[in-house]
This record gives sequence, structure tokens and C-alpha cells, in this order.
Amino acid sequence: MTDLVACLSSGEKSWVHIARLIKEQDWSKIFLITNDFGRKNFKAEKNVQFVVVDFQKPVFELIEDIRKGLKGKITDLEVALNLVSGNGKEHMAILSALLKLGVGVRLMAVTKDGVREL
Repeated sequence: MTDLVACLSSGEKSWVHIARLIKEQDWSKIFLITNDFGRKNFKAEKNVQFVVVDFQKPVFELIEDIRKGLKGKITDLEVALNLVSGNGKEHMAILSALLKLGVGVRLMAVTKDGVREL
């Protein structure tokens, strides 16, 4: 099984997508990059690990916070990555942090046919 890394930003409309992604696939570990609001309010049916960051920080600080939050926790050479929630700055920071950790990414999404790699 693969680890899942997903952006869980403040826009709650995308949270349904993230919840389905978590529920409909078996993952080794699930990491949600979010803020305090997401950590306090998102309810998942499986065990998730929150990497809580301040999305208002400059992008280089955000990258470093995400990298530190994930360092030593990813179990494979690649992760499943979902960026449905969030904005470009948040997405770039997550992707940069993962690449700095030396892991590859497979983009995953929930479709009408279930969870699929893009």
C-alpha cells in the first residue's frame, strides 16, 4: 500500500472529495496538510496524521514546515498525492516539500469510477 498525502485547505467544499479518497482506498498512512481549522473540523473514517501549517506564511517557510512535518514518516519511495483542495501556493509548497524529501508522486483523484491515478 502507498501513503497518501493530501492538501486539506480551508474551503470545506473539497473536503467531501478528500473524505471519499480516504474511505474508498486502502492507504499505508494518510497525511493531511492543513491548518488549525482543518485539524479541528475535518472528520475522517480512518486514522489520519495532520501536518498542521500556517498557509499564510511565505511559500519558502511553508515548504520547510511541510518538509519537517513529513520527514521520516513516509514509508515508500513514492506517495499518492491529491491537490483538489487548496490553492496554487499551497500546492507548490506541498509538491516542493515532497520532492525535497526525495519521494516521487502519483496524482490520485476520486472519479465516478472510484479512486484513480491521473
